[in-house]
Amino acid sequence: MATLLYRLGRAAFRRRWLVTLLWVAIVGGAGAGAVMAPAASDDTTSFMPGIEAQKAFDLIGERFPGSSADGATAQIVFIAPDGRKVTAADEREAITALVGQAADEPRVSSAVNPFEAGAVSKDGSTAYATVNFEVAASELTDDDKAALERAIDEARDAGLTVEAGGSALAAQPAAGGSSEVIGIALAAVVLLITFGSIAAAGLPLLTAVVGVGVSMAAVMALGSTLGLSMTSGTLASMLGLAVGIDYALFVVSRYREERAAGRDPHEAVGIAVGTAGSAVVFAGLTVVIALAGLSVIGVPMLTKMGLCAAGAVVVAVLIALTLVPALLGMWPDAVLSRRNRSREGSRSRKRGPAADGRAAVGHATGARENGGSRWARFVLRRPVTVLVLCVAGLGVLALPATELEMGMPGAESKSTASTERRAYDALAEGFGAGFNGPLTVVADVADVQDPADARQAVKEIAEKIGSTDGVVSVSSPRFNQAGDAALFSAVPSTGPNDEKTKDLVQSIRAERAGLESETGATFEVTGSTAMNIDVAQALQDALLPYLAVIVGLALLLLLVVFRSLLVPVKAAFGFLLSVLASLGAVVAVFQWGWGADLLGVEQPGPIMSLMPIFLVGIVFGLAMDYEMFLVARMREAYVHGDRAPQAVVTGFRHSARVVAAAAAIMIAVFSGFIGAEESMIKTIGFGLAVAVLFDAFVVRMAFVPAVLALLGDKAWWIPRWLDRALPHVDVEGSGLGTQAVDGPAADESSAPRQPARI
Repeated sequence: MATLLYRLGRAAFRRRWLVTLLWVAIVGGAGAGAVMAPAASDDTTSFMPGIEAQKAFDLIGERFPGSSADGATAQIVFIAPDGRKVTAADEREAITALVGQAADEPRVSSAVNPFEAGAVSKDGSTAYATVNFEVAASELTDDDKAALERAIDEARDAGLTVEAGGSALAAQPAAGGSSEVIGIALAAVVLLITFGSIAAAGLPLLTAVVGVGVSMAAVMALGSTLGLSMTSGTLASMLGLAVGIDYALFVVSRYREERAAGRDPHEAVGIAVGTAGSAVVFAGLTVVIALAGLSVIGVPMLTKMGLCAAGAVVVAVLIALTLVPALLGMWPDAVLSRRNRSREGSRSRKRGPAADGRAAVGHATGARENGGSRWARFVLRRPVTVLVLCVAGLGVLALPATELEMGMPGAESKSTASTERRAYDALAEGFGAGFNGPLTVVADVADVQDPADARQAVKEIAEKIGSTDGVVSVSSPRFNQAGDAALFSAVPSTGPNDEKTKDLVQSIRAERAGLESETGATFEVTGSTAMNIDVAQALQDALLPYLAVIVGLALLLLLVVFRSLLVPVKAAFGFLLSVLASLGAVVAVFQWGWGADLLGVEQPGPIMSLMPIFLVGIVFGLAMDYEMFLVARMREAYVHGDRAPQAVVTGFRHSARVVAAAAAIMIAVFSGFIGAEESMIKTIGFGLAVAVLFDAFVVRMAFVPAVLALLGDKAWWIPRWLDRALPHVDVEGSGLGTQAVDGPAADESSAPRQPARI
C-alpha cells in the first residue's frame, strides 16, 4: 500500500498540471450535470417500511385515493381578544372571510370553516381552520404563501390573534447559515496557527471545498435518477468538508516534516502520500464502513444519506492522494513556514543535490521535545491515574444517556417567537395537550361481507378505542367509496411526546386481537404521533445490530492495518466511551435543559429519533480517523526500532499537534451547525462537536497512551499464524526504505523490525 501510494504521490507531483486539469474537468462536469438535471423530489412516503404506522399510512393511500398526506396543510388558529369569543358576530365574520379567501386560491384543495366542522373550543376562546393544498410544501411558490398570509393579516386587522401551524407556511430548515461560515473561518484560523503559513492553511480549505463541490453537484445531478433530495446531501456536505480538511491537513503536515528532514520536494511528496496517505485511505475506509452501515437500519432516507456522505468521503480521500500532491508540486515551498523556507534556501546553497532524500523512511533520532512528546511522557509516568480519570470522567458524563428518550421534535421545540410554536400552544390550551398529536385509525373491513355488519364492526372499534383510558375523544368514522375501509381519529389526553401517549398507542394495539375475533375486522394506528413512536422504537431496536456491524468490520480493518489484537479492541472501547459521553451531554442539554439557553434551545424534550444512529455512525468513523493517524505513527516508530514506550512518545511528537488541530477544525465546522434554527440540525451539530472533543482530547490523547503504556510490547502482539494469514498493507511505510532513496541505501540501523508475535 505505502509503495503504491508513494508512486502515486510522485506521479501526481510530476504531472501536476494534468492532475489539476482533470479535477477541474470533474468539477465542471459535475456542475454541468447538476444544472441540467431535473429537480429531485422530496418524497418521504415510505420513511420506514415494516412498521405498523407506515403500513397503515400505505393502506390509507391505497383505500382512500386522493387523501394522501403529502399535500401541504396550514392550520390557522384564531384567538379572540380577552373577554370575547370567536363565535361573536365580528369575529365570526372575519374568520369566515379568511376561510373563503383561502378556498378561492387555485392550489388550495379545501378550506374547512371551523364553525361548520365544530373546531371551536368549549369556552369559545379559540378556533382553527384547516387549509389543504394540492401540492407538497416544497412545491408551494412565494405567491401561494403570500395569498394566505394576506388573508391572515386581514383577520388580524379585525382584532383577532391569528397564528399559523402546519407545513405550508413553516420556514424551511437551513443547515447553519452564517454560523456555518463562522465555523469555516475558525477552521482557517486553526490551520494558520498550526502551520504558520497562509498557503499551508489555505490548501486544505481549498481542496476540501473542491471535494464538497463535486459531491454536492453529484447529489444534485443524480437526485432525480436515484431519488436523492437536498436532505440527502446535508450530511455529505458536513462530513465532506470536515474530513476533506483533515485528510489534506495530514498529507501537508507530513510533507512539511519530510522537507524539514532535508528531502527534495518530489521525494517529500512521495513519502507523505505513501505514509500519511496510507493512513488517509484506511481512515476513509472506516468512515465509509460506518456510513454505508446505515443501510442495515432499514430506513431508505438514512441509507441514501449514508451513501451520499460515504461518496463525499471517498472524494475527499481521492483529492488528498492526487490533487493535494499536485498543488504541492506547483508551489513546493509555499506551504513551508517562513523560517523553514529561509532554512531550505540556505541548505540548498550549501549542499550538493546528491544528498537529498537519502535517509530511509523512519523517524528522527534525538528529535527535540515538543508539547506532544512532553504530554506523552507525563501520561507514561502516570498511566493508571490517567486511565482511571478518563474512564471515570467519561462514565459520569455518560450517565444521562441512561435516561434517553427518543421522539421527533415538532412545533413545540421551536422558538416562542415563531407563529408555529404559538399556534401549537394555543391549540394545546384551547383543546387539550393531545390535540396536537391525534392518532389516525384505519379500520379494514374487507373481510366482512355484509355492509351493515362492516359499519357495525367499525362502530364497535371506534367505541372500544374511545373508552380506552387516555383517549379524550373519537371522531365519526368516514368510509371509503368501496366501503371496505374506514378512517377516524382519536385524540389522546397527553401530548405527542409524552410517555403516556406511547403507552396509549400500545394499549390500543393490544385491543386489536380481541376486536378482530369479535367483529371480523381489524385496524391499524398511524398519524404523525404513532409514526414517531414506531420509528423511535425501530431505531432503538436497530442500534445494537448496527453497532455490531460497523464495530466488527472496523475491528477487522484495524487488525489488518496495525497487525495487533489489542490495539483494535482498545480503539473500539475508547469509541464507546466517547460516544456514550456525548450522548449523555446531548440528553443533559436538549432533554433536561442544562445550559439550554446558552445554545438557544427553546424547549427541552425528547431527542430526535435519528440522532443516536447518526452520532454512533459518524463519531465511530471520525474516532477511527484519529486512531489511525495517531497510532499509525506509533507503529511506524515501533517497526523502525523504538521500544513500545518510546514509540508512544515518538507518535505523539509527530502527530499530537496535527491531530489536535484536526479535531479543533472538526469541532469548529460542526459547531457552525449549532447556530441553525432547526432543532434537529442544532442537536446533530452539538452532538458531533462534543463527541469529537471527548474522543480526540480525552480518549485519543489520554486514554490511548495510558493503555499502551500499561500494555507495553504486548500492545503489538499478534499470533504468528494470524500474522501470516493477514494481508500485509504496510501503512507504516516500512517498504519505502529502498523506494525513498535517491542515492545509496540506508544504513542497517534504519531497517524495520517485526512486531512481537508468537
